[in-house]
Amino acid sequence: MFRSLFAASRRHALVLVPLMVLLAFGGGVFWYGRATAEAAMVDLGPLPADTVDTAADDAQSGSGILLGLARDAMHDGRLVAPVGSNAFEFYLSVLQLDPGNKTAGEALRESFPRAADEIEHTINRRELEEARREIDLLREFDRDNFTLALLGGKLSAARNIVMRQHEAEAERIRQANAARGAAM
Repeated sequence: MFRSLFAASRRHALVLVPLMVLLAFGGGVFWYGRATAEAAMVDLGPLPADTVDTAADDAQSGSGILLGLARDAMHDGRLVAPVGSNAFEFYLSVLQLDPGNKTAGEALRESFPRAADEIEHTINRRELEEARREIDLLREFDRDNFTLALLGGKLSAARNIVMRQHEAEAERIRQANAARGAAM
């Protein structure tokens, strides 16, 4: 009887714990969005009466929240990584909601060279899949950028080097195994 009671409570816990974590996360996002919007309103200072409604609507909108998240990510140095919590993704999301958003467009243009430098460092650290993701992220903003073509070439060259290193290591292992087999 105790085993079935324990198993039932464990199954309930497996469902309730993730649900509670999800609710806590959602509450945190809601709280953060409200705090960001309130901070944006405080920073605006006195505005003419006809722009107060517009500013309040924008601050409460998804674009306003995403712009706040993007600014925070830039401040924290999360320009293109980690996935899902970086400035480039937030700014691109703003442009999806509001294609004419000048703030997001300018921020992406201004931070593009720094993002390209970060991607180059990622390639140099041999984090090739991450570098591919980051290059694709920048291509969403500027598909025809020459810098991205250069980074793509550098990534391809790095992949070839890694592949040759793996092939050389595999050959070395084959030769060592053949030498052991011949010695027996």
